[in-house]
Amino acid sequence: MQGFNRTTVVTQFILVGFSSLEKLQLLLFVTFLLLYLTILMANATIMTVIRFSQTLHTPMYGFLFILSFSESCYTFVIIPQLLVHLVSSTKTISFVACATQLFFFLGFACTNCFLIAVMGYDRYVAICHPLRYTLIMNKRLGLGLVSLSGATGFLIALVATNLICGMPFCGPNRVNHYFCDMAPVIKLACTDTHIKELALFSLSILVIMVPFLLILISYGFIGNTILKIPSAEGKRKAFATCASHLTVVFVHYGCASVIYLRPKSKSASDNDQLVAVTYTVVTPLLNPLVYSLRNQEVKIALKRVLGVPVATKVV
Repeated sequence: MQGFNRTTVVTQFILVGFSSLEKLQLLLFVTFLLLYLTILMANATIMTVIRFSQTLHTPMYGFLFILSFSESCYTFVIIPQLLVHLVSSTKTISFVACATQLFFFLGFACTNCFLIAVMGYDRYVAICHPLRYTLIMNKRLGLGLVSLSGATGFLIALVATNLICGMPFCGPNRVNHYFCDMAPVIKLACTDTHIKELALFSLSILVIMVPFLLILISYGFIGNTILKIPSAEGKRKAFATCASHLTVVFVHYGCASVIYLRPKSKSASDNDQLVAVTYTVVTPLLNPLVYSLRNQEVKIALKRVLGVPVATKVV
């Protein structure tokens, strides 16, 4: 990454993480290990069901497949290192490794934000323009939206990482977090960070608020269309197709907003680690669980993949 400042004195950081909970290190290790394995298995299950079930070969589930893969990569950037540090006496990370972790963490995080917005647009087209759905949400547009989400996400991550790692770090090297995130690392820079913090705050607004507002607009049109459906059963089915996505939207953007929509890194606190656990561990686990437990199509497809008899309704 070309933005690294050559005057940097600090060559490694110490990730403080959960060091204050010394007596709970083993318990935390077991807890996070079980959560991580559950995340991997849950997302792998979702991807497998979508891959082998012909009924789920639609744009909506294609986006869910990509989101599950991205969430798995997202947790891989954070949790394995956390597990090592929980059972190790040394909790150091090199400057380059910290920058690499920050880049991939931000890249997948931004990509997920954009993918969730794309899924909102997909629901808008499916409910507001059902007769034109297959024409509008064709394979070409779907691949284009996924590619754009990934490219934009990692471009923003590259810009943010270079802004942070381009600053001089010549003093304290204790990162008050369990991974290299923006605010805890910026606090260690031995220079005025006001301008760069403002730039990073602007990027956060772009990544979090813009997709969230687009989703709200989409659901405004969706809600208006649902209210016009004459039958109660039709309204229920239309709402059911959106319930899973809405749950993920509010948890995902809500947690991200608490941490990143603050203009000053000085506002970072120990409590941020608890919120960080939500968006680095709980949210990636929530996505497959929500879509599998609240989505009838996924539940039926999962039963078929597992060879469980499925009762059929005569409509």
